Amino acid sequence: MNNMNQMMKQVKKMQEQMMKAQEELAEKTIEGTAGGGVVSVQVNGHKKLLSVTIKPEAVDPDDIEMLQDLVLTAVNDAITKADELANKDMSKFTGGMKIPGLF
Repeated sequence: MNNMNQMMKQVKKMQEQMMKAQEELAEKTIEGTAGGGVVSVQVNGHKKLLSVTIKPEAVDPDDIEMLQDLVLTAVNDAITKADELANKDMSKFTGGMKIPGLF
């Protein structure tokens, strides 16, 4: 019975550490870019879009599709980096296992 209590304490401690790591992800900022940096976006570790920066040279009124593609690429770049950061941070607790719904 004592081993079960110890195991439950360890599980609770690990859960608390994982919750703290999730909270810390919200404080981290990740940048995604496109077009050599003419479009950049920032997201936090929870993939919430924080800012979009578009340099004037990226704006061509005759080619709006290009600007749209650059924004889309920059956002996807930032989201991919945020996923990688979350996976790296959380793998400390999961030993590299992918646990659906965890992050």
